[in-house]
Amino acid sequence: MTDVKTGKTRKLTPKAPDVAEMERAFIVSSSHLATPGNEDLSEFEFALTVVNHAFQRWVVRGMAAAGLPALSPLDALILHSINHRNREKSLSDLMFTLNLSERHYLNYAMKKLDDLGLVTRRRHGKEVFVSATEKGRGCCEEYARLRRFCLLELIPPDRMTAGVPIVDVAKALRVLTGFYEQASRSAASL
Repeated sequence: MTDVKTGKTRKLTPKAPDVAEMERAFIVSSSHLATPGNEDLSEFEFALTVVNHAFQRWVVRGMAAAGLPALSPLDALILHSINHRNREKSLSDLMFTLNLSERHYLNYAMKKLDDLGLVTRRRHGKEVFVSATEKGRGCCEEYARLRRFCLLELIPPDRMTAGVPIVDVAKALRVLTGFYEQASRSAASL
């Protein structure tokens, strides 16, 4: 840059941010949602968005490596939930467990899993119950094996992330789920 007074060229050095400014810097994707005093929630929502996409990408790639490249993240999570504890599940229980609000998402996934020979269905009265087939259980076991090798090896032995135990992060997410559920009900009643 040329100094107007002296006519000499000098190199600009960026000003280091002071500590107070750095403490207020939040990582957000939508500044219009980072309202004063709530920037931390906007940062959380951005982090949640990014981790959700990373998690879904992992699920799809993990299931593809386990031999099921056609599954969406939801299809895979439904299969794992059906396989859980090797007990049949009702469709209502699956919707409740996975916090699904739209039955058609579950129906679409069930059709795909059924067509691939991964689940069986049986009707008892008005309720439909599903269970994993031997092929479905085998794919879940292979995914679990790959998960141990590809993912669990990356987790620190002390089970900490950013100085917080992973179990505490999970608890906090469950609490925040309640807030978002209540906000959804409030928005629906407007």
